[in-house]
Amino acid sequence: MTEPKFDELIHPSTRLSIVALLAPADWIDFAFVRDHLKLSDSALSKQFATLEEAGYLKVERPVSDRRRRVRVRLTAAGRKAFDGHVAALREVLGAVDD
Repeated sequence: MTEPKFDELIHPSTRLSIVALLAPADWIDFAFVRDHLKLSDSALSKQFATLEEAGYLKVERPVSDRRRRVRVRLTAAGRKAFDGHVAALREVLGAVDD
């Protein structure tokens, strides 16, 4: 079981949405995340940079069909932070039912 731990870095709604989208996947294309969350390229890039700097996200820029693509995935640290954050949120929500 994951230890509940509230994470201030991933708590803001945009970052939490990004991490939640990446959690069940191996790699996801930048464009998919951008379109799914309806963010601009610059807004998403800024969030990715923050998560990458924290060690929560890995960004790759492979060349495919002569085009540079950007794809991202959670790191082990990012997955642990997300799982702990979700567990902490569940504790908070569980207290509502009491």
